[in-house]
Amino acid sequence: HLVESGGALVQAGGSLRLSCKAPRMITSTFNSAIMAWYRQAPGNQRELVATITGGRNTNYVESVKGRFTISRDSSRKTIYLQMNSLKPEDTAVYYCNRDNGQLPWGQGTQVTVSS
Repeated sequence: HLVESGGALVQAGGSLRLSCKAPRMITSTFNSAIMAWYRQAPGNQRELVATITGGRNTNYVESVKGRFTISRDSSRKTIYLQMNSLKPEDTAVYYCNRDNGQLPWGQGTQVTVSS
């Protein structure tokens, strides 16, 4: 259902752009859904990082505000997460889903930030 990509190993202060495709979502459903990025660091629970509504209203967890930007492309049924000024504490597997986590989870994409 969901295919995440774009993760990599980067140095602190670097940038990455993650992508998440939802090819099996019906376009109208995707367009109206509140989509989200989550992350899970080793030993931690999955954390909601950012959300975006169909109207492109966004919200972020406090720790990424001003550094991360979530966006969406309805024609591609894809959401993005632009991550700037990365910190070692951003290291995690990043996942996308609806804001209620309703869809089957994808495999995620690993982001590792070295100090």
